[in-house]
Amino acid sequence: MKSKIVLALTITVCFLLQCTVLHVISIGSITPNLILILCVSMGLLRGRKSGLWVGFFSGLLIDLFYGSLFGFYALIYMYVGFISGYACKIFYDDDLKVPMILVAGTDILYNLAVYGLQFLLRGRLGLGTYLYRIIIPELFYTVFLTMIVYRAFYHINYRYMNIAKKESESIWVLK
Repeated sequence: MKSKIVLALTITVCFLLQCTVLHVISIGSITPNLILILCVSMGLLRGRKSGLWVGFFSGLLIDLFYGSLFGFYALIYMYVGFISGYACKIFYDDDLKVPMILVAGTDILYNLAVYGLQFLLRGRLGLGTYLYRIIIPELFYTVFLTMIVYRAFYHINYRYMNIAKKESESIWVLK
């Protein structure tokens, strides 16, 4: 129960930071995607199921306040958390390279899904412009923020949440 409350507070704080503080420090109207970093981090640190639920509730908050199509962002963030949870058992938590690579890959997939389902279906075909002006700058900005924020999520996960023994979940341990 304690871990669910801490997780709900973390989702709320990240949503509020995404909507307020990160818009203040945006560069050329490009803001890093803190919610995506949270979904990837919780998927990596806690597994597929936790990543799925963190992504769903984070996306639901975005849909409630900013979404034009209800459930769109919940579905995308849910897939991001679930996909990143596959790497939970095969990497070391304190390593920073895997979260950065996963954040980069999922940020590209996230932005292509947003482009495909919100712009392309409306007849806007400027993929090159969208790629160079939005996707690539947001990718670098989000990966840079991952270097800073992932350590905080790592600390929150191991300090304030109940965690299962990682050794018992390992793919190398025979059961």
